[in-house]
Amino acid sequence: MAKPSDYTAFTRVLRYVWPQWPRLIALLFWSVLISLMFSATFLTVIPLLKVMMEEEGLHNWVDRKICNSRYGMDFNVPTRSDLEEELSEVTRYLHINHIKKNSWAKNAGLRNGEQIVAIASKSDGQQAETMSRLLEFLATTEQGAEAVLTLRHFDSDGRPVLRTLEVRLPSKPFYADAAQWPVSFIPRDSGKNVILPAMTVVIIGLVLMTILRCVARFNQAYLAEKITTIANAQLREDVFRHVMYMPVGFFSSRGTSDTTSRILGDVTMSGRGIKILFGKTLREPMIGIGALISAFFISWKLTLIFMGSAPLVIGVIAVLGKKMKKATKKSLISSAQMLGRIQQAIGALRVIKVYNRQQWEISEYEKTNRVLLKYHLKMSKIDAMTSPMMDALGMIAGGAVILLGAFWVMKQYDGMQASSFFTLLAGLGIAAESVRKISDVWNTVQQANAAAERVFAVIDEPCEKEAPDAFVIKPLARQIEFRNIVFTYPGAAQPALKGVDLTVPAGQTVAVVGSNGSGKTTLVNLLPRFYDPDSGQILIDGQDIHKATLASLRDQISMVTQSTVTFHDTIANNIAYSKPDATMDEIVDAAKKAYAHEFIATLPDGYQTLIGEQNSGFSGGQLQRIVIARAILKNPKILIFDEAMSQIDADSEAKIHKALSELMKGRTCFLIAHRFSTVISADRIVVIDDGRLIAQGRHDELIQSCPTYKRLYETQLIGGV
Repeated sequence: MAKPSDYTAFTRVLRYVWPQWPRLIALLFWSVLISLMFSATFLTVIPLLKVMMEEEGLHNWVDRKICNSRYGMDFNVPTRSDLEEELSEVTRYLHINHIKKNSWAKNAGLRNGEQIVAIASKSDGQQAETMSRLLEFLATTEQGAEAVLTLRHFDSDGRPVLRTLEVRLPSKPFYADAAQWPVSFIPRDSGKNVILPAMTVVIIGLVLMTILRCVARFNQAYLAEKITTIANAQLREDVFRHVMYMPVGFFSSRGTSDTTSRILGDVTMSGRGIKILFGKTLREPMIGIGALISAFFISWKLTLIFMGSAPLVIGVIAVLGKKMKKATKKSLISSAQMLGRIQQAIGALRVIKVYNRQQWEISEYEKTNRVLLKYHLKMSKIDAMTSPMMDALGMIAGGAVILLGAFWVMKQYDGMQASSFFTLLAGLGIAAESVRKISDVWNTVQQANAAAERVFAVIDEPCEKEAPDAFVIKPLARQIEFRNIVFTYPGAAQPALKGVDLTVPAGQTVAVVGSNGSGKTTLVNLLPRFYDPDSGQILIDGQDIHKATLASLRDQISMVTQSTVTFHDTIANNIAYSKPDATMDEIVDAAKKAYAHEFIATLPDGYQTLIGEQNSGFSGGQLQRIVIARAILKNPKILIFDEAMSQIDADSEAKIHKALSELMKGRTCFLIAHRFSTVISADRIVVIDDGRLIAQGRHDELIQSCPTYKRLYETQLIGGV
């Protein structure tokens, strides 16, 4: 099977996802909502900490943030001890801590280090003279209002110098009124009596955002599962559909267990990649990004320091993912081999027991199982290694941020406060946890990619060949002709058929005999085009079957194979398999002709009796007669019986011969059997030896003229009478 490029296979799996684009849009919406709610919940920690640590009232905090955005300046926040002193000087002014370049404050003439001690409105004369009232005025006064600022600074001798500044206030940030609304339920008065109401407002907000986030997470998780399940089902159907049109030779040379493993196990594993891609991979990065944006909002400098470990994290994930893909691919191959061994052992359980080979089979199974265990343990080691390595790298980066941030808090650098610093740490912790959660995503995607490669290796196998201009071949009327047929099985060193020439008139019954491996079964398998010859032609009424449509060719052929093939279904449906639109009367009539009706009628459920997977409850002769009834029901032009009588008892065979002698009249039949009673009834006997047609004629002629036939008669055919 062809080997695709690194991620082509997994990309092809995603093609089963894109048709569900409405669900993908909804999935993205819920993922974004989760991120927004998580970020909002996280940012709510800042006011909660401020209230609990009594650093600053909620009103002051909201007003200060609005002022920072509106005027481009930040104010120094008094310490807890300062706020506890009711008449403290520091509570009666706003100390300008920082002014941004090109901001309104800079252009208005305000300076770093100055103190705003009073603000008077020119419209109504109202004046604010405490820190809280000053913040309230600056935050809530409408755009365009005129005011007079009284500013104070200290000269070189430490003496206070006052000055006034007339200003027109700029526009408020778009979110200002919305930010003020939640805190409007809390009194602006300072003191311990407002702590409980403030905390109540914050907790209510937290609860509401958490509920909304949980609803979003449910919808996101369910949609991811639904998208994955539908894509998996469609992929599995496509693989099975393709398998049904693949050449028989593919499975003859490679068996069925590996393909079964690919359809069931590998499709499921490739689906895990889709699930994690649209589940955790979509959700967690958005949560992490939201947390990082919030952390940037608090301190972009410390956040960038934390993100310095990102290249190393990505490198570690890539290396581990590559190792995971290699181990996964080998484990899938071992798993398919184990499935084949299990199927083989269970199917041959009677043979194993009668020859007392249980321990040998157990030993062989254990060898395969240990190989699979080896790769599973390797995958487990890689998986177990990923999370601790992410934790270690995260701790190194986090430790640097903690040390530097603690120093900034002590020095009040960049306006950093304890509550903001703790919130920053929480945000970076959430971001690191999101990275840790998705650190195994790459491993899972590599596993899914390895499984997808095996799945699409089956889909990429060619189907049965049919000419682009294939014609509908007409039903056999004159003759079937094999012209100089040469055929070699895939991988075989020698041809199975070597220059076979045979002409069979329509309506003639031909018995093909030969030793085991001589090529007799191979010859008749070329007629329904299970295989195509290396050279030569097969003609029906002068028309090359290689140029005909497969459906029209096989419509006129019925076949009873060497191994009895029944399906896990009722007897009626098994017989009607060759003609799905058959009536019950037609099914019963075919069963009577095959002498199957006599035992079917005695069953409690009659024709509705279920044939189990292991054909339990039926003898080989009974099953063979059901299969023959299926062939009779089709009423074909060409009948192929490959060892059809090998499992029929003498009584059943005698009855079937009577039915077949009538059925074969006017039909072309190929019989491959070891019983003389079957061969002697043929119009002509064809002898195949070592892939060559060495003789043909009636029994009486061949027994005299063909030593090979005489030997077969004496060693095989006569024993089957």
